[in-house]
Amino acid sequence: MSTEQTLSKKHIGAEAEVNLPEGVSATFADGNLLVTGPLGKVSQDFSKVPVMLTVRDSKVSASTTGTRRKDKAILNTARSMVTNAIEGVVSGYEYKLKLVFAHFPVTVRVQGNRVLVENFYGERAPRVADIVGDSKVEVKGEDITVTGVSVRDVGQTAANLEQATKVKRKDQRVFLDGVYVYERIRKAKQQNV
Repeated sequence: MSTEQTLSKKHIGAEAEVNLPEGVSATFADGNLLVTGPLGKVSQDFSKVPVMLTVRDSKVSASTTGTRRKDKAILNTARSMVTNAIEGVVSGYEYKLKLVFAHFPVTVRVQGNRVLVENFYGERAPRVADIVGDSKVEVKGEDITVTGVSVRDVGQTAANLEQATKVKRKDQRVFLDGVYVYERIRKAKQQNV
């Protein structure tokens, strides 16, 4: 086999494109994809993802050098990351959580970039959960709403709230107090990708 055939086979791979809707722009530099839209900016790190991204003509193209099943799976992951960033800056993401308690009245309040869960099981020190990125947390009684443009930041903030109120060394089927996610809303419409 000649070197020309080897080079051409090596560079033949799978490719996927994602169209950018009106009002959304994207730039790719130093392994980071920055998507800007009406609701804000989302940055995705692609430095560890083995795909080649290019942004041109209001399209984001991702390609791999191989055509194996693993390469196509990674390509679909990259396409999902780009699509999630676009949906976030166009419509945003929202997670709804419910505060559950049986005996001790629990209060939740936002203080800076942290959420404090006070009087959880009568504890004197509040349980603390970090707010990740530009996510916004809103508390109305027993309902907690986490909104933002990055699905990773919104999901991690909701997970931090759940983990902060996790009951340890007790039967979780009996001791049900805590904060639980009950709805994940992708406000974006389904896009033909």
